Amino acid sequence: MKVEVWSDYVCPFCYIGKRQLEKALKDTGYEGQIEVEYKSFLLDPTTPIDAEEPVISSLAKKYGVSENEAKNMTTNVATRAKEVGLEYDFHNMKTANTVDAHRIAKWAATKGKGHELSERLLSAYFLEGEAIGKNEVLLKLVEEIGLDKTEALEVLASDQFHSEVEQDIYDAQQLGVRGVPFFVFDGKYGISGAQPQPLFEQTIKKVADEAGLKPKLRMVGDNGSVCTDDQCDI
Repeated sequence: MKVEVWSDYVCPFCYIGKRQLEKALKDTGYEGQIEVEYKSFLLDPTTPIDAEEPVISSLAKKYGVSENEAKNMTTNVATRAKEVGLEYDFHNMKTANTVDAHRIAKWAATKGKGHELSERLLSAYFLEGEAIGKNEVLLKLVEEIGLDKTEALEVLASDQFHSEVEQDIYDAQQLGVRGVPFFVFDGKYGISGAQPQPLFEQTIKKVADEAGLKPKLRMVGDNGSVCTDDQCDI
């Protein structure tokens, strides 16, 4: 069974949705049994490569409101993020072109660390205010997760993995994806956006059942175990 996730590293609901998917996989007992593949998506391909405008200022311009009004616009998103354990720092966030971030994540995936770098990119952007559109930041993050900085620089200095990023975007267009996050479960069912948690769990259970997967047991202290599905047939 496989879950494909289209997302962008500057999409606030993508990080929230990632946490929801992770929790749903764990709570339903299918963590480790289902492959999760992250796909590239660009919310705004026109963002300059050297962009570093504060997100609040960018939002104010985009919607024609004051910066105070723009700050208020982020309140609900920050509150939603807190519900899944994320402390968004909109004050320090800056706009970023994420093409290179997606390319370097594709490269990291060939080293078995694609998920690790994707998580690091999201946390760096939303929690730490890092400029993930800049090569020096990407190289720092790559080094933090134990990958070779010199090899990563060679990737960034070339057009490697650009075609893979473009293919993901094309595939999203073919599916009619207009916004992210977008989740496709086993090529059958889709969830658009960071929807209520029960929907993720219900969808995972449905697709897993169709695939013939059984949930794993979760140990509860020393008193035995419980099934993570509605019933236990053991």
